[in-house]
Amino acid sequence: MKNAKEILIIDDDSKNIFALSAVLKAKKYQCISAISAGQGLKLLSSNKNIGVVLMDMMMPEMDGYEAIGKMKSDHELKDIPVIAITAQAMAGDREKCIEAGADGYISKPVDVNKLLQLLNQLID
Repeated sequence: MKNAKEILIIDDDSKNIFALSAVLKAKKYQCISAISAGQGLKLLSSNKNIGVVLMDMMMPEMDGYEAIGKMKSDHELKDIPVIAITAQAMAGDREKCIEAGADGYISKPVDVNKLLQLLNQLID
């Protein structure tokens, strides 16, 4: 196993969670998931073994921007790296995600090599 820390995937589409989990587990990463930002924040508060979050930016109720803001303003969660994953790949979207507090940005469909590169940089 590459790392003892878990990767939390927060996405409202279970197909995206399944695809990302399958790829990451094949690379020996431990993954857990949440189907909403609220559920993801609860997992973050209760699980101290999460090393990085893959955050879908467009979700109902609470989007990724709001969820990242909540994480970064929480003393316990602020240092956990977040990779924004979004179908929005327009000019300025990457910057908007980084300004919101994301540590990295990947557009959908996810380029697995880019994701693995980012994970290697962010997980100690």
